[in-house]
Amino acid sequence: MTIRLGDSAPDFTAHSTKGDIHFHEYLGDSWGILFSHPADFTPVCTTELGMVAALQDEFEERNVKVIGLSANGLSEHDQWIKDINEVNNVNLQFPIIADGDRNVSTLYDMLDSQDPTNVDLEGVPYTVRSVFIIDPAKTVRLIMTYPASTGRNFDEILRVIDSIQLGDKHSITTPANWKKGEDVIVHPDISTTEAKRMFKDVRVIKPYLRLTNPPM
Repeated sequence: MTIRLGDSAPDFTAHSTKGDIHFHEYLGDSWGILFSHPADFTPVCTTELGMVAALQDEFEERNVKVIGLSANGLSEHDQWIKDINEVNNVNLQFPIIADGDRNVSTLYDMLDSQDPTNVDLEGVPYTVRSVFIIDPAKTVRLIMTYPASTGRNFDEILRVIDSIQLGDKHSITTPANWKKGEDVIVHPDISTTEAKRMFKDVRVIKPYLRLTNPPM
């Protein structure tokens, strides 16, 4: 199954460190981030999950629920969380799906089809580092895939959430390397005349590129 931007995020039920997860029910009216890990007790994943735990307040501030996934069982997850908390000095509270059977990984096309060494002892592929940002309507808004060897930048994931959420509220887009609080771009569908009625300050760089202060 191939998932594209704008698709409905597939629903599923899975075991997790916080009990059985009914994905759409778990998300409720919140935004969601689903992100996968190749295996427990691996170095890059340990740093990633620690970072997400450290950023928990940032995600909650944006009404985002995070849920991790790793291709191991619950007993391994529970032991691994102790390591994650110790190594990163955090208190990991979000659920981690136990996907030893790869059901969710297959549903979301997270399995590694390129690296022949990224397999378990039975030769079954592990996941790559996939990220899905899902809005409250259960629509997929971002898909990001890293190789197993490279840890993700979760500051970038927060930045994208800020951009999408701001764009959903106002007729704007965001430029390259934009950060929360910086100037934004007037949406191309909005005329300059209309933009000047909507925003306090509109600076015309080109007819198709108009900047304005970030809406509140």
